[in-house]
Amino acid sequence: MFRFRKALYLLSCGLLFALVLNACANATTGNTTSTPSSSSTVLNVVAGENFWGSIATQLGGTHVNVTSIVTDPNADPHQYEGSTQDARAFAQANYVILNGAGYDTWGQKLLDANPVSGRKVFTVANLLGKHEGDNPHFWYNPSYVEQVSNQITRDYQALDPADSAYFTQQRAAFETALSAYHQRIAEIKTKFAGQKVGATENIFVYLANALGLDLISPPEFMQAVAEGNDPPASSVVAFEQQVRQKQITVLVYNVQTITNVTNTIKQLASQQNIPIVGASETIQPADASFQEWQTAQLLVLQNALNANALGQ
Repeated sequence: MFRFRKALYLLSCGLLFALVLNACANATTGNTTSTPSSSSTVLNVVAGENFWGSIATQLGGTHVNVTSIVTDPNADPHQYEGSTQDARAFAQANYVILNGAGYDTWGQKLLDANPVSGRKVFTVANLLGKHEGDNPHFWYNPSYVEQVSNQITRDYQALDPADSAYFTQQRAAFETALSAYHQRIAEIKTKFAGQKVGATENIFVYLANALGLDLISPPEFMQAVAEGNDPPASSVVAFEQQVRQKQITVLVYNVQTITNVTNTIKQLASQQNIPIVGASETIQPADASFQEWQTAQLLVLQNALNANALGQ
């Protein structure tokens, strides 16, 4: 009987020891929580402008190295000219992101001058079905931002299939990071939809539509300024009249596309105590993320609309 109990005891100890080992093994190998496998691949990415570069960086995480070409907050991106350093960056890239629709033709010229086998090029305008002559400020359209983010994620997964699950996680994280941006848009639309506003350039057209605001500035004026041309005289007269008669509640002013005529409109708005809100072509400050930059601008706009409402 004693031998039987001793044998049973040893058997029980052996089974218990085996269970402990198995549990330890599961904990070590991570069987209790699954995490996506990840390779050591790092994609070399070049973005024509830093707003797309910021998004590309967040979507790629540790598996991308992103270089943005146009970053100067004091320059007009429409007038940018590519350099030999830019050409070198494009030549070394696995993946290039251009805005398109005539906004960064310098980038396409550099690519055409130095074709590289295996380099993938994503032109945002092509995804959106836009062409030269269309409003190229796509990053001011919240819906377009989502579409572009999805395409960049798909491209990353095609270039680096081993890290596909990682890129899916990054896309979800970026969507969470955009929540304050989308919330601010929804708040402005709920409270101020239908408000008449003005803008010195068509940079604000897409966002005005998303916010439900009524942008009444002459389209010919905004288009001409965006293209670096003098607006038609009739559009200047019409715009000045809108400001003098306070038909607009807020003026959105492109701080990177400044001309004598846009300065005149700005001064008239100031004289009429119409709130003026700046909008930039590139991220300001340059070290901010896309969503920080956009949300900050939206907050200034919301405060201006609020101030106007309180002053009525």
